[in-house]
Amino acid sequence: MGQPSRASQSLKALVIALIVLVMLYPFVYVIAMSFASREAQASGSAFPTSYSLDAYRSIIGGGVVTRSLVVTALVTVVGTALSMLFTTTLAYGLTRTRRVPGSRTVLVLVLCTMLFGAGIIPNYLLVRSLGMLDSYWSLVVPGLISAFNMVVVRNFFMGLPEELLESARLDGASEWRIFLQIVLPLSKAVLAVIALFYAVGYWNSFFNAMIYLNDTAKWPIQVVLNQYVVQGTALSTLQAPDQPPPPGQTIQMAVIVVATIPILLVYPFAQRYFTKGVLTGAVKG
Repeated sequence: MGQPSRASQSLKALVIALIVLVMLYPFVYVIAMSFASREAQASGSAFPTSYSLDAYRSIIGGGVVTRSLVVTALVTVVGTALSMLFTTTLAYGLTRTRRVPGSRTVLVLVLCTMLFGAGIIPNYLLVRSLGMLDSYWSLVVPGLISAFNMVVVRNFFMGLPEELLESARLDGASEWRIFLQIVLPLSKAVLAVIALFYAVGYWNSFFNAMIYLNDTAKWPIQVVLNQYVVQGTALSTLQAPDQPPPPGQTIQMAVIVVATIPILLVYPFAQRYFTKGVLTGAVKG
């Protein structure tokens, strides 16, 4: 293969730059509009020319957004921790199909959940029968284990050297010690990726909250975002009562930024594990 010409390289760079601009413009526009002043909104310009923090002061002083952020952070941290605990233990148990009786049957049942779903009404009846309606556990327990994530972790565990685990057993190590001190430290890449998947899922989840939570004080940030931005519900309850209301579009953009930025800040810490964890096991040999 010959060296690509400068014209082709320039064309590729131009196409990539255009794609980057198209992808970044909505983010820049939303952030800029969230800081737009009343004068910039009144002028009707496509891009704000003057900025202020009135929208953020208003929604933070109102208490609705801050309370929903605390709820979402709590659900994300607790849900991700529990999901990782149950997913890794189940995946490790299902890698020992010869040692654990009935593990193949459990594996088939787990895989069946990827093909068949119970539906909204049976899930609602199950959550109600468990007494979890209007409880934060209704946001965690129904999606505690993802079959796809479990399969990814199981395949990674099965790729670990069996000789290493057998040597640990010969030295008298229990299965729990092997799992905690050998398997998990060797699986940091895939665990970081799966934890990121779970965290993003819990942070962005709003459908379960809309179904199972009747108390608006327990709403997570995504339900607040859906109600006040997508559904167009009145924004007065978001604002501090002692402040003049900023323009509605500015408050909407500020809510979007507040709901999006925290989860984006998590990605850089898991970025170095992301590619490795996703691609590990994809190529054999």
